[in-house]
Parts: sequence; structure tokens; C-alpha cells
Amino acid sequence: MAREIAIILLMAVVLAAAMMVASSMDITDRDLTSEESLWALYERWSGHHNVRRDLRDKAMRFSVFKENAHMIHKFNQGDAPYKLSLNLFGDMTDEEIDHTHGRCSDLLSDGGKRRQGRFTQGAVAACNDFPMFVDWRMTGYDQRPSAVTSVKIQRGCGACWAFAAAAAVEGINSIRTRSLKSLSVQQLIDCDKGSFGCRNGRVPSAFRYIINNGGIATEADYPYIAGEHGYCLVPKRKNPVVTIGGFKWVPNNDEVALLQAVAAQPVVVLLDTKSFRRYGGGVFVGPCGTNQTHGMTVVGYGTTDEHDPKKRIDYWIIKNS
Repeated sequence: MAREIAIILLMAVVLAAAMMVASSMDITDRDLTSEESLWALYERWSGHHNVRRDLRDKAMRFSVFKENAHMIHKFNQGDAPYKLSLNLFGDMTDEEIDHTHGRCSDLLSDGGKRRQGRFTQGAVAACNDFPMFVDWRMTGYDQRPSAVTSVKIQRGCGACWAFAAAAAVEGINSIRTRSLKSLSVQQLIDCDKGSFGCRNGRVPSAFRYIINNGGIATEADYPYIAGEHGYCLVPKRKNPVVTIGGFKWVPNNDEVALLQAVAAQPVVVLLDTKSFRRYGGGVFVGPCGTNQTHGMTVVGYGTTDEHDPKKRIDYWIIKNS
């Protein structure tokens, strides 16, 4: 077992971000010319994302899809530094996306016991001169492997809290042991009794579960089912392979503190995702809301490489689920 003693850092803040998302599709003018061309686009989108709908549901979904396709195409005619696209949520309403992916309203609740004053101690204290660019997805820095596993998709389970927590632990474990392991989100969903599975959850509770359990299993040993087993399968599974020694909070609304934290390791954040549900690429610059219901993991930061300094944009790299 790899004993991980570094600190996991958390923050609740709304920030502009460059996100990692599921693959998407482009829309052309020809796609929008008729009902037939839109239906053909819908069929291509369904195949691209492996979406299966029954005939009764498909008619209603097609109506939603058409509205989304027109909205996305119109937005992309503008000059924003990011684009929208027909991603995995192409035939879903905003309310449906919130219901299935934004159910982490109590994500960072910790019973009022945050100890933010201790943030400058420990792992981040050595990062006063943090670099201008960090991307934990990259390999080769100081002969280290990547600290970020591939994007994992929640599907119909509202367990962003578990995905974000697992990603943070994967990151710090890779940084300290130089071995990237994909960890079990499903174990957190089934076994963390301080959270509520696919209905809601708390990242601090997930971290405490990992500590108290002596670690967490790999994704291969305890695979994701996009739902709940209804009971914890740990006694029947292999021993945990990664653990942590604790976690700390990043002060709220403090970008310098977040920069210091992300320079040391991937960090869990809580965001309002309404504005970028249809995100397709580029640097998202807003608008950002304050209804923070979705947990993600910041895995880097930087500044766009523009010749004109006035056009450069500072950004965060965020792993979504």
C-alpha cells in the first residue's frame, strides 16, 4: 500500500475555467436547414455519444435537441474565446442536467469546522515562488508521470463529490509516489456513510472515509456502475492501495492561495456550472454564477499565449465528470 501523507486542499469559489469535457460535435449551417437535416444530426449525435432512447422518449428529446442546436450554433458565430457544442448533454434540458450532475449542494459542508488559518503550513508553504504555468496532466516534469487520470463520466449518478475527491487523491498520490493509479469512485459512493451516494455528498466526508478505512481501492478492483449497490463491497474486494494522511482548506475567494495550492497538487473546487453546461472548447470567461452545486478538480493554471498582452487571459484547467 502506498502511504500518502501529503495534504489534500479544498476550495469553494467561482472562477473562469478551461474545462476537460466529454468529446463533442460541430454544427454546420446545413445541419439546421430542415427537420430532416436536424434529425440526421440528432442521429449522428446519438451514435457519437452512444445515447439510446426509446421511440416515445426520442420525439420529446428531439425537440430539446433542436433548441439546443440552434442556441449553440448562434453563440458560436460570436467572438468569445470559447465555444459551445453538442456534448453529452445535447438532448437534455438545463434542469435535467442539474438533477443528474449538479446534486452536490452540500459538497463542502463541514459542520462549521473549517480551520483556514492553518493553510500556510505544510505542503504549500514551500510554494511562495510558484510557477506561472502548471498542468498536472503533463508527463515528464521532473521525470514524473501525469497526475491526472482520464476523464470519468458520471452518467446518471449525482456523485460529483466522489469523482472530485478521487481525482484529488489520484493526483497527490502520483506526485508523491510517481505512480498514477485510477481510484474507485464507486467505493466512495457505496461506503462513505457521511455522504448519500448518487443523491448528494461531501468531499470532506469522502477524505475522512479514505483515512479511516486505511485507503481506497483501484477502479479496476471496485469498478463504477453509475448507480449504488446499496451496500459496501469492500470486505469482498482487494485491500486498498492508496491512502492519505489528512486534508486542509484553501481560504475562500483567494486566488493567490489557490495558485499556491494547485502548484503543489490538484485541488477540489465547487462551481456553479450553469453557464458552461454546453462547453465545447477554449477558455471559458463567464458569466459565472454563485449557486455552487458541482464539484470538480483544478489540475492546472496558466495564461493564454497572445502576442498582444491586453488579449491574454489567465485560466484554470479543471477536470470535470
